[in-house]
Amino acid sequence: MRPAFDPRRALAFAAALAVAALACSEGAPEGEPIGPSQPTFAATEAAQAASVFDSGSTAYGFFPSPPEGTLESVLNHFKDMGEHADFILIQPNIPWEDFRVGVEGESQPRTDLRNQTVLARQNGLEWVFVVDPLNGLNRREFLGLPEGWEPSFANADVRAAFTNFTLWVVREFSPRYLGLASEINTYLDAHPEDAEKYLSLYQETYDRVKAEAPDTQVFVTFQWDDLNNMFAPAAEGRPAGQTNWEQVEAFEPRLDLWAISSYPYFAFPTGEGIPADYYTPLLERTAKPLAVTEGGWTTQPLGPIQGDEQGQVGYLQAIHDQLGDRLDFWVYLILTDFNMDSYGEIMRQQGRPESDVEGLSMFASVGLQHLDGAPKQALAVWDAFRQEQ
Repeated sequence: MRPAFDPRRALAFAAALAVAALACSEGAPEGEPIGPSQPTFAATEAAQAASVFDSGSTAYGFFPSPPEGTLESVLNHFKDMGEHADFILIQPNIPWEDFRVGVEGESQPRTDLRNQTVLARQNGLEWVFVVDPLNGLNRREFLGLPEGWEPSFANADVRAAFTNFTLWVVREFSPRYLGLASEINTYLDAHPEDAEKYLSLYQETYDRVKAEAPDTQVFVTFQWDDLNNMFAPAAEGRPAGQTNWEQVEAFEPRLDLWAISSYPYFAFPTGEGIPADYYTPLLERTAKPLAVTEGGWTTQPLGPIQGDEQGQVGYLQAIHDQLGDRLDFWVYLILTDFNMDSYGEIMRQQGRPESDVEGLSMFASVGLQHLDGAPKQALAVWDAFRQEQ
């Protein structure tokens, strides 16, 4: 049964804590400070460096979500990720007002993103970007729209800010891979009347990105478990296992790769119980490269969910065995478990309801390491897959 709290809603909040902690520090990362009035590195500098994305093998990454909401935890976390990953997934929400009238300008959100890339480069990590217009705690709604803005992709201000922010990301960070929304099928299911408006915005923005950066691989992500109607309350009456391919194929031919997220511990009792053909339909439906943009398996029981370390190993094995060489990149949600006391305190200070704190706790044990940094069984499996490349 699908939990009353949408299991995907907490993702962007967890990643944003890293930005918040960094922004609250007294300076940018040591050795390479960046402020609003200082330029970032030139795009050519990144292009000249050898890239994992040129290797022809799967690149492995995490959300930059530290185990605690402190600057020290952020810095240590980036160092840890440098030992177990090739890149980070940066998924910023859109600063709507900052980008309503144009691309240029300076603001704290811009500086925060620059600082994330500084930390990444200092620890040998590259990045994948996903521009996120939606609420990470509820992907059925927008996040942070200014008062009076209609929450719709038909809104001219929404469309302008979405496009301008995307173009700024392209010009500032030269991402090899760029997503234009996360788990979009969740929003489209809730707002079918807005589907064509989002699709047209995606198509327009895709063409603008390609005109400036033809080598950037552009995509939108789909929530695989929901796409397959594994959650009865969100299936709109469709049988479990029936894939809503029309939601993906509506974006063709402007999909450079097909990207999914997956948290099958909400659908299957054990990691070993994930069907051997659960992900393989992707291989048959498209010849394009694939990506897993987020996902994971809890190692602690959550009510009826039988989370354990062996199940986490089974989850990794299922992705690896079923999608294998077709993956351009693979994001596992978090490297290290959350400290819910730390996160809960920050959330309450921000006025978040207790239901959100409870919801985030459903991800607290998804990491490949325990809170104290001790490895779980799955970390060695993850590292072995990465070392195969």
